[in-house]
Amino acid sequence: MRALVLLALAGFLAQLVDGSLGMAYGVTSTTLLLLIGTNPAAASATVHLAEIGTTLASGIAHWRLGNVDWKVVGRIAVPGAIGAFAGATFLSSLSTETAKPVMSAILLVLGVYILIRFTAWGVSTRDLNKPVRRRFLVPLGLFGGFVDATGGGGWGPVGTPALLASGRIEPRKVIGSIDTSEFLVALAASAGFLVGLGSAGANLGWAVALLIGGVVAAPIAAWIVRVFPPRVLG
Repeated sequence: MRALVLLALAGFLAQLVDGSLGMAYGVTSTTLLLLIGTNPAAASATVHLAEIGTTLASGIAHWRLGNVDWKVVGRIAVPGAIGAFAGATFLSSLSTETAKPVMSAILLVLGVYILIRFTAWGVSTRDLNKPVRRRFLVPLGLFGGFVDATGGGGWGPVGTPALLASGRIEPRKVIGSIDTSEFLVALAASAGFLVGLGSAGANLGWAVALLIGGVVAAPIAAWIVRVFPPRVLG
């Protein structure tokens, strides 16, 4: 019982960060599961199962507060789902030990970039409200979905900085759109793990605990995105 309570608290904190910054739920939750001895495939499967519910709750909350650009969601979610399914089946059959340093380096570079962009340069509004091209969103979705499934997280760290860098969408809609599209990514990843690992791949009890904490945090995080200025969010 104590472990489940701690997982629920971890799910709450992870979703609070993810829903307000557009990233970190999967990375935080998966890291916790790995620390307690879960193998990478099972950890990622458990987290993505929980994310089906947390991303749905987060998407509804962001939509109700006007934080979603549905054109972006429509163009990035399907490629993201394809990448996630491929990544899940790949992780189910192969070790990702050699890929971990590469993924960590990518996420570190993206994190440093977004920190510098917000603190030093702020958010450019020169191209604001210009359409984001499909030729940019499709490969971004495929790559983000694949990294998300194989690394246990990565949809937000890959997608959020890339959309912010375009300068075409205001930050709150970047975060809301990434969080909303992640529902389809989590669903596809879970299907991939089901194919690769079977029904025993994910720990249902742990997934439910993470889900409860995440659902509670989702509307709070969406409100933070709506109220706080872009520089503070960054």
